[in-house]
Amino acid sequence: MIKNNFKKEDLSKKLSNKIGYSSLFSKKIINDVIDTLISIIKNKRVLILKDVGSFKVIFKKERSGRNPKTKEIYAISERNVISFKASKDLLTNLNKDD
Repeated sequence: MIKNNFKKEDLSKKLSNKIGYSSLFSKKIINDVIDTLISIIKNKRVLILKDVGSFKVIFKKERSGRNPKTKEIYAISERNVISFKASKDLLTNLNKDD
């Protein structure tokens, strides 16, 4: 599998090319959208975007982990993680042959 990292800058360039706005304005739009999504997820713990999918905050308790190389045991702190589940429409469009 080839790993291609897609950055916010790449997204802003694609958006500016498609819409015709400047790349600075496109970058501002993307940052505002991401900030809005983060604040909604923080406050409501669940965010459902129709035809895209749902984001859900999951709390993970503290647990012990082990370094596979050194076999050293250490504590993994408690934290919140985000789970994403794609909608059926998104999966259908992804798997559709063009």
